[in-house]
Parts: sequence; structure tokens; C-alpha cells
Amino acid sequence: MILIADSGSTKTDWVIVTSTAQPVVINTQGINPVHQSREQIVSIIRDEFQNRVGAEAVYFYGSGIRPEMEKTMRDVLEERFPQAITVEVHSDLLGAARALCGHEYGIASILGTGANSCLYDGEKIVEHTPALGYILGDEGSGAALGKRFLHDLYGGKLSEEIKTTFEKDMHLDLAEIINRVYRQPLANRFLASLSVFISNHREDEGVHGVLVNNFVDFLNYHIAPYNRRDLPVSFIGSIAWHYQEELQEAAQLTGFTIGTILKSPIEGLLRYHKI
Repeated sequence: MILIADSGSTKTDWVIVTSTAQPVVINTQGINPVHQSREQIVSIIRDEFQNRVGAEAVYFYGSGIRPEMEKTMRDVLEERFPQAITVEVHSDLLGAARALCGHEYGIASILGTGANSCLYDGEKIVEHTPALGYILGDEGSGAALGKRFLHDLYGGKLSEEIKTTFEKDMHLDLAEIINRVYRQPLANRFLASLSVFISNHREDEGVHGVLVNNFVDFLNYHIAPYNRRDLPVSFIGSIAWHYQEELQEAAQLTGFTIGTILKSPIEGLLRYHKI
């Protein structure tokens, strides 16, 4: 049995692969060691896999897996899957690069709740711009999209009709938004959740502008510094997947070419690990 995990801030997809059956996908809440304690991560994995057969190899790709976090995450997985001969822990960015580019040179990007990108040489990441998280960066992400939308909505840049519809449909007002963003945990997930409303009103001129500008910022801040306009930019993540038209428009405005867009890296990671 081999276990591959793709973990973001919102959810984790675990794929159990055996030689005798079709892959089985298990969904759990997101695992991010930046925002969660070791005990919380242990609890999530224990609750979901308490009755499952031990894996022989575990490949975990996740957001928040910085070099200083790798050992903690590896220790947790080794404790939970003691039969595993191989336990590897990598960033979600390397997972995206492996899924999108395989063993080829390319630019790989993530646009989900968070955002990231890298220049990849077919084996390792050779350059990447810092993501900085949803407060200082994450341009292009679901969280940044929600933040830009609220900024324009309450800054008078969007129509009163959109504002009225938003507050009615989402059961939110400015006071509750301030509470959710500044006083409640996981503000990034709350901001990203506004994508549902944004998607339903993407034909509105102002909302369309919010979407395109969000992706223009991503390309300018995170892709342009590589100085590789000869390479297509490939994407993984729900935001890139759901807003392909707006992403293509942003690419045309900034002079980039869009490559592959995948909603999830799992299929590509299965190919990469030759399963």
C-alpha cells in the first residue's frame, strides 16, 4: 500500500494505492503546520486512519511545509504509519511541480486558498518567489480574491446592486466581516469562501475586473521575476481551475502563456511516482 497526500489550508486529499484495487481517495480537513499544532495534526490523521492498514510508503505534499517544518511532519507520519519503509515530506509547491511538469523544465503555480509558484528544472525547485501568506501576499489566491472583492465592494468600486445581493445572499454585513477577518481564526478560509459568490456573479463588469486584476497581480508579482516568458505557466488549484477564462485574459494582458491547468495534483503525482 502506498499513500499520497496533497494537503492545502482547506482540505487534504489522501490517495490509497494498492496493487489489487483502484485508488481510494479520502478527504480530511486541511493540514498546515504553520497554523496547527502538532497535537492537532496528530488528531486529524489518527481520526481518519485509525482502522486503515499501514502503508509501506507515504508521500506527503503540503502547504506550510517549510524546511523547518519537515521533521515535525515526518515524525508524525512515521508514528502513525510505523510499517512505512519510505516517508517523504515535501512542500505543496514541489508536489505541484512534479504533477505539472514531471521531469521537464517548467513554471509551476498553485492557485487555491493560497498561492505560490516556482521555476522547476525537472528534479528540484531552482527559484521561487516568496508567497508571504494571505496578509502580506498570496496574490492570485482565493484568500486574496476575497480580500480584493471586499475592498472594492466596501470601497465603492462595485455596484450597490452587487453589495445588496452579497449581504443578503451571504448573510453578512461589514461588522460581521470585520469580526470574521480580525477576530475569528482561519480568516484565509473565510476570505477564500467568498469565491462562491464571486463565481456566481462573474459576468458583472466590476466583479470580472476583480477577478482579472487578481490574476494580473499574481503574474506580475510571482511569475515576471523569473524572466522566463519563453516558458508556459502551468497551474494547480481550484481557483485556477474555476477561473480559467479570467486567468487566460490576465495572461494576455501581461504577455504570458498558460500551460496545463489541473484542479488537483493527485493524478500527476501518481504518474510521477509511477503508480
